[in-house]
Amino acid sequence: MCERYVFPDQAAAEREFLPASAWWSFTAKYNVAAQQYVPAVRWHDGQSEAVMLRWGFIASAPEVRAPLPPPTVGLEQMIDSPMYRGPWLNSQRCILPAAGFYAWQLTNARYRQPFFVHLLDRSVFGFAAIWDRSEGEDDDVIESCSIICVPPNELMMTVANTDDGMPAILRRKDYHAWLRGTPVQAKAALQPYNPGGMQAYRISPRINSTAPDDPGLVRPAG
Repeated sequence: MCERYVFPDQAAAEREFLPASAWWSFTAKYNVAAQQYVPAVRWHDGQSEAVMLRWGFIASAPEVRAPLPPPTVGLEQMIDSPMYRGPWLNSQRCILPAAGFYAWQLTNARYRQPFFVHLLDRSVFGFAAIWDRSEGEDDDVIESCSIICVPPNELMMTVANTDDGMPAILRRKDYHAWLRGTPVQAKAALQPYNPGGMQAYRISPRINSTAPDDPGLVRPAG
């Protein structure tokens, strides 16, 4: 799964995804947690646009909303669940710029050792996500999203010693299919990332709190 992640600064994200319209405004963040607003790229009115979405999916239909807005969703659940089926079929897909993410390994001593995971050949990449627009109690419009999770690759099975899944990292050649393709084409882009292109290393337990937010969080543990 993906409990916490890192996103790059705005200039780096725009170089990677080249949005036609940029409505977002943000700086690099090293400790992104659920219910925070995160940068996203989506397709709208025939072009790509860059916006800020709340991380934690709030369905437009109140009767299918989860008690707590989920930050992630499994691939099959997204396709089959009433909560996600409408946005999925309506191509409400987006890409969340990322520079890495965190995973926790349960040790024999029952300690959760945090790891930082990133790509070797790309300092900025994208998570596949799905979004929806909903109205709050005060008629406030909220646009929110969930990161899609796929089965873990060999690296993530070793690091997180679980089969809970890993975030769906898109290859560059799949950006177009994910944003503009049919549901069949978009689903084909959701694959476990090649473990040979990834690196994971132990980091400080400071990441266990959502309070710190500095580059030291991704520094290898001594």
